[in-house]
Amino acid sequence: MRRGTFVRWGVPIAAAAVIGAAIGAGPVIAAVSGDPVLPERSAQQLLADAVAATGKEGGIPPMSGTVQQTASLGLPALPQTGGASPLSLLSGSHEVKVWYGAKDKLRVAMPTQLNETNLIVNGDQAWYWESATNTATKVSIKAGTEQQHKAPTPRPTDLTPQQVAERLLANVDQHTAVRVINTAEVAGRPVYQLVLAPKDAGSLVQEIRIALDGETYVPLQVQVYAKESAEPAFQVGFTQVTFTPPADENFTFTPPAGAKVAEKTLGTDMSQGAEQRAEHAKDVAGRAKVVGQGWTTVAVVPFSLSDLKAGTATPSDSRQSADPSAGPSTDPSALVDSVLKSATPVSGAWGSGKLIKTKLVTALLTDDGRLLVGAVTPEEITKAAGTK
Repeated sequence: MRRGTFVRWGVPIAAAAVIGAAIGAGPVIAAVSGDPVLPERSAQQLLADAVAATGKEGGIPPMSGTVQQTASLGLPALPQTGGASPLSLLSGSHEVKVWYGAKDKLRVAMPTQLNETNLIVNGDQAWYWESATNTATKVSIKAGTEQQHKAPTPRPTDLTPQQVAERLLANVDQHTAVRVINTAEVAGRPVYQLVLAPKDAGSLVQEIRIALDGETYVPLQVQVYAKESAEPAFQVGFTQVTFTPPADENFTFTPPAGAKVAEKTLGTDMSQGAEQRAEHAKDVAGRAKVVGQGWTTVAVVPFSLSDLKAGTATPSDSRQSADPSAGPSTDPSALVDSVLKSATPVSGAWGSGKLIKTKLVTALLTDDGRLLVGAVTPEEITKAAGTK
């Protein structure tokens, strides 16, 4: 199991969050359907409850459980990289076990058939353990690091439905139809389901269902349905959960005899790399623009095929030196080549380029050096390409 797996678990989750980020913000009207199991609540009440549950200063209540992520995005055949590769998270089902005691007490375990990888965070110290290689990395977190740089250790919300739901719920507006279902169940617990559906026919999203625990209002599941699909194209949720404080022993770790132990300190040698990434992100944001609004928003970034190839050529060793949790991984250029092989040549008054469509996202790489991406139909993406 490679070290980058935990961090890169966020890749498919971020994909769903990007789709939700196009929704907007504002008032909604709810309709309650089905025979009541939980007391009826309006969408406005549930939105407020969910935001309070995920955003309060003390964090979500102590809990533990098993989270399963399933993706069926309709991507072209991916390179065979093995179960430990982040590319494997873009399809199939994957499972992690989570123990959350407080904002600074977290344990995440990703079991496989024969081995297990663990991340244990306790205060200003963390351990990263790989049973397959019998290696442990002790990570000390320098004071102020979390505020200055994004640490390469996941937060509980990076691995569970909370982060996805928080972003979706913060962006609901007049482009969205919202209804409430109070008869659903997730992980054996009664839940409210907030169902968000785009009003614009140009979106590839049919609806997004966010399941909120009926007692704590913590999001337990997020499902994203593509149009004309009976099953979710993306889903992340608890299959088992309990809201009792985990035992302290879950947040302690002692390397077994014979284990190889390394030590890292966050907030020292990572500063320069973090600053460079921030500067690059600022530069890209300055050159990007947005076409459309709501669910049919399309991001347009100056980009070319040569940029794409160059961007995937970074050696894994350089990532490893900057990020103690990022181990060696397959060259992502293999994914780029695979996706480009499935691209369809298209042209119009706007020019020509290559179109890539999945169940939830359409991308257009134009010959004049632009990359357009959105959770929209090909017609919407080519329309956006004509907007200079």
